[in-house]
Amino acid sequence: MRPARLPAFGTRWAAAIAVGGGLLGVLAFPRFGFWPAAFASVAALSVAVDGRRARTAAWLGYLYGAAFFLPLLHWTGVYVGPVPWLILALAEAGFLALLGALLPTMSRLPLAPAWVGAAWVLQEALRDRLPFGGFPWGRLAFSQAGSPLRWFAALGGAPLVSFAVAVAGAGLALGVTALAVAGRAVTTRTWRLSAAGVAVLVAVPLLGAVLAGPLGPAPDSSGRQLRIAVIQGGLPNNGLKFEDRAEQVLDNHIRQTRKLAADVQDGRTPQPDLVLWPENASDVDPFANPAAGAKIDAAVRAVKAPVLVGAILQGPGANHRRNAGILWSPTTGPGATYVKRHPVPFAEYIPLRGIAEAVSSAAKTVTEDMVAGHGNGLLRGGPVPLGDVICFEVAYDDLVRSSVEAGAQLLVVQTNNATFGHTAETYQQLAMSQLRAVESGRTVVQAATTGKSAVIGPDGGIRLESGPLYHSQILVARVPLRSGTTLATRVGAWPEYVLAALAVAGAAATALRNRRGKTLPPTEDESGAPVPEEMVGA
Repeated sequence: MRPARLPAFGTRWAAAIAVGGGLLGVLAFPRFGFWPAAFASVAALSVAVDGRRARTAAWLGYLYGAAFFLPLLHWTGVYVGPVPWLILALAEAGFLALLGALLPTMSRLPLAPAWVGAAWVLQEALRDRLPFGGFPWGRLAFSQAGSPLRWFAALGGAPLVSFAVAVAGAGLALGVTALAVAGRAVTTRTWRLSAAGVAVLVAVPLLGAVLAGPLGPAPDSSGRQLRIAVIQGGLPNNGLKFEDRAEQVLDNHIRQTRKLAADVQDGRTPQPDLVLWPENASDVDPFANPAAGAKIDAAVRAVKAPVLVGAILQGPGANHRRNAGILWSPTTGPGATYVKRHPVPFAEYIPLRGIAEAVSSAAKTVTEDMVAGHGNGLLRGGPVPLGDVICFEVAYDDLVRSSVEAGAQLLVVQTNNATFGHTAETYQQLAMSQLRAVESGRTVVQAATTGKSAVIGPDGGIRLESGPLYHSQILVARVPLRSGTTLATRVGAWPEYVLAALAVAGAAATALRNRRGKTLPPTEDESGAPVPEEMVGA
């Protein structure tokens, strides 16, 4: 299934298509959330680079990446200013330049959509890890929390969802290319290619919908349930200065916890088995500050249930701190503790500090570097084994998967979105939590300082969520527990490794064959337009 080559058009049109494709990609993500736009976005990049040399395709890929990441990550500039936002977005676009360089080769291979999908997975695998541990925001998979394609996550995790989206998008590109060629010279081959492209585009979402049957979670009544309560303390406004109001933030969460305790005592609310506080609920170290520790302990005893407390802990060094979740018992006090394993570079710690401070004065506000924790994220000592991830960690496959592999029956995402204001960031992160629910077959509870807090079922659907941002709220719900594992959990990162390796192998094999003269590489004329297919090799 090799696509016919498009009629020749210049690089200006190709650049416009690439930029348009990047903007279409933004529409697939919250707050827009129009997930079919991801197919059109992938297709636009494939069409833009069709028949181009690798160098031309690379800069077209970069244009696509810039048009995608600049608006998608605009929320990062809310608290650090425009320069770091531009650096981050344009650096991430570099990975799309690599993808652009690969796509002309991949799109000329038999079964082209599958090879294009593998190339997208390779690009995301690199971007998820490089540099400084990577930045997975904007993966194709995270645009599909509300689509039938989310069920691919139960088979092969987020990488398989991205692969499915890219395959569908490449199918659309195949159909568009064939139709364009058919308009110039109708042949049986072009119509067959067009039909094949449309078939791929339609088949992928349909297969996702079919998977919902066998892969969907069992009814809640078939297993144990747990009553949980989420405390969203709220803040009066946004910005980095929330740390200057640490006592107020802590008092807000204590006040809401005591309100819950009073409602339980008066019979207005059933007794919860577990209470969840968000990240940064206590920026006062309860171990170093006895008064803060005493207030937390009193609130926990009042509610008569274990509370997962999000707190900032000082140390181990003089200029170090840790971002932690502490499982606080109403009878024995603080117990099992999870320390965030992937602090955010240039936000929670500053690598290359001299350069970073020269670029943005906001880097100087991070006076203490966050130290990474260890382990698998599993917390024992509460009513059930609990998996904890903190804020941006929900974007990393291995961090979420590790606690499920260790036996977590419920997943909690503790997050603080106060620094990002009323932007799309909190909604983009919520979509990640939805996909993780399907991937793991677990209920996921997102506890946020200012919202969105939410209870997400194992099917990825939001069952209960908080109201407007920056309001105090208490969510109480019964949630299903799961101990079985999905295929995605059992196979781990292997789908990503295999697909990425296929992309590398396909590119290497094609380059070797071209060097030996066994195939004709895509060529361009002097204006940068692809040479028409019938003229290649003439």
